[in-house]
Amino acid sequence: MPKENEILEELKRIRGLLEPKPAVPVPKGFWAEFMDFLSKYKVMGMAVAFILGLYLGALVKALVDDLIMPIIQFFTPETNWEAIVLGPFRIGHFLGALITFIIIALVIFVIVKMSKKWGIE
Repeated sequence: MPKENEILEELKRIRGLLEPKPAVPVPKGFWAEFMDFLSKYKVMGMAVAFILGLYLGALVKALVDDLIMPIIQFFTPETNWEAIVLGPFRIGHFLGALITFIIIALVIFVIVKMSKKWGIE
């Protein structure tokens, strides 16, 4: 009998957990809805991240074009990286874009890893 009572109590707890929660009241008015939208979807944070991402991309592109590729050019003086083409494909330009992407991906990975470590979501 005590085992059956434990099972019944457990089933009651499960039923309570499965019952739908009351709906969150919808804010009234345009301004209240707009503010709810901003806070719910963290739009301001996304906008800041987007803008910083754009300028990070420009900064890394300048780093690759103005520092890394000239260093590579210095060690391979007989090769003009920008002039390497294979048919209609500009291989040298693609190499620069690939290096830029790898650096940006690495920086974003480090930022996400640091933010998780510090508890920032």
